[in-house]
Amino acid sequence: MAEDSLDNSVALPSLADLPAAGGSGAGAGQSEHGWKHSLSNNYAIELGAGFNAPIGNDTPYITWGGNFTVGGGLHFSKRFSALIEYQLLDNKLPGAFVATGGGTSGNAHIWSFTLDPVIDLFPKSVNSIYVTGGGGFYRKVTSFTVDVCCDFYGDVVPELANHFSSNQGGANVGLGYTHRLGGVYGDGKMKIFAEARYLYIHTPPITQANDLGTTELIPVTIGIRY
Repeated sequence: MAEDSLDNSVALPSLADLPAAGGSGAGAGQSEHGWKHSLSNNYAIELGAGFNAPIGNDTPYITWGGNFTVGGGLHFSKRFSALIEYQLLDNKLPGAFVATGGGTSGNAHIWSFTLDPVIDLFPKSVNSIYVTGGGGFYRKVTSFTVDVCCDFYGDVVPELANHFSSNQGGANVGLGYTHRLGGVYGDGKMKIFAEARYLYIHTPPITQANDLGTTELIPVTIGIRY
């Protein structure tokens, strides 16, 4: 009969050979997607530079200068990040103020380590606005130099005449713009940013005779964030 022609050596698959429920396949690993890949995928990095404008009591004692900023932290979501930032501000001193310190030129250097949250207001857009602010440790060093003669080549060279420094807390708050780069669907993490912040540092008075008890600046920074 026809049934006798079947090959009885063909074995049916056993239960052990069947894929387990929830095993490998198209639906496997779907719980890890988007912003939940891994901790390493959520690292945040920034690098920027720009200029500073003095405001408030600082106007007679400091001029415009440059800034450099680098930071790193974590993206906790598409909307919220937190960065630890190092910033260096380099400003010249006005001539009238330098003369009071017995110098011919001078500068004010401010460096800081701060914790700064960042809130992206439109995280799904290619172009977005964000708010940021934070605080931490600030060190300010003001130096006066005089020109002396002369070096090996006969050129006049600056020499430190006087300086004073202070360590204190400070805070900043600001607003920024980002433009997203790359990503097939506009979802790349690399962004160009431009921001302006208000910076307040509770520095002590330069002398007991004046009222310069704070340092206030507007740093404007342009750079790249990832």
